[in-house]
Amino acid sequence: MNAQQFETLVGRFPRLRIALVGDFFLDRYFEIDPGLAETSIETGLPVHNVVRVRSQPGAAGTVLSNLVALGAGQVHAVGFCGEDGEGYELRRALQQRPGVVLDRFITTAERHTPVYGKPLVVTPGEEPRELSRLDQKNWTPTPLALQQALAVHVRELPGQVDAFIVLEQVDQQWTGVVCPPVLAALAEVQAQYPRTVVIADSRRGLTHFPPVTLKMNAHELAHMLGYGSTSLEVAKTHAQELASRNGHPVFVTLAEHGILGANPGVHAVHVPAFPVRGAIDVVGAGDSVTATLACALAAGAGLQEAMELAMAASSIVVHQLGTTGTASPAQIRDLLGV
Repeated sequence: MNAQQFETLVGRFPRLRIALVGDFFLDRYFEIDPGLAETSIETGLPVHNVVRVRSQPGAAGTVLSNLVALGAGQVHAVGFCGEDGEGYELRRALQQRPGVVLDRFITTAERHTPVYGKPLVVTPGEEPRELSRLDQKNWTPTPLALQQALAVHVRELPGQVDAFIVLEQVDQQWTGVVCPPVLAALAEVQAQYPRTVVIADSRRGLTHFPPVTLKMNAHELAHMLGYGSTSLEVAKTHAQELASRNGHPVFVTLAEHGILGANPGVHAVHVPAFPVRGAIDVVGAGDSVTATLACALAAGAGLQEAMELAMAASSIVVHQLGTTGTASPAQIRDLLGV
């Protein structure tokens, strides 16, 4: 990608309107000072003294933060939080991001806010060290009325946005935002607006999604299509097969080996990852790829251009330690050297 191509694409980002449909978590970091370690008199167990608590949007919220960092003009959040303190924190954190529209972000007493609790040992002069997480999730199906309300919000957005991103973060079926009425609404949107980018990612796999642009890793592709190898050449063949069958592009992340993408009826294209430049933290890398692909495609990028931008963004994010990072156009430009 040359400088003119880069500036043309990125120059369109501020005009983009993106709908982000998915599971919004609260990432809550508990920074522990190991120099203040104590032992509980009552139990004899170690006491980790927290000296700082910081919260930021997680899961779909991480994608949102990356969209904002990339300069997307508007991000319409479609999801929910609970009527609890964590929900208050999450909504406040989302409101602080420029361009975020929360008209379709539901606060409900029927769900609690999903939380990733991340104890982090912070020692001066050393890299932060994360301890075992303390998570809070919903383990029962999302109430039907809430599912239907979310689906209505999805149907309201076509014509108002340039792209949809769908992120399913929950492991238990139908306990989050992505549920049958929402999937049906997304299928209608893609059928009625075939030129609108709809890109989906799910930690449960994508077999239950309608025909839209799919983003997954090599292991998820192998599991989805029922083959054993995750080699680059095999993944290329199967990504191309899936794109042709699905009628939409397929993107497959390959960790340190980069990313490949396939359009229907076209040979898959591979873009390598950037070399590691020091200590890394892979949390949030996939979300940065999703956000960057969506912005690039909505701005008119081709497959190769979109993946080049996404690989630069993810390389920037993985080198941000102790947080779920983001990448700005200026950072991407510097890394690409354009």
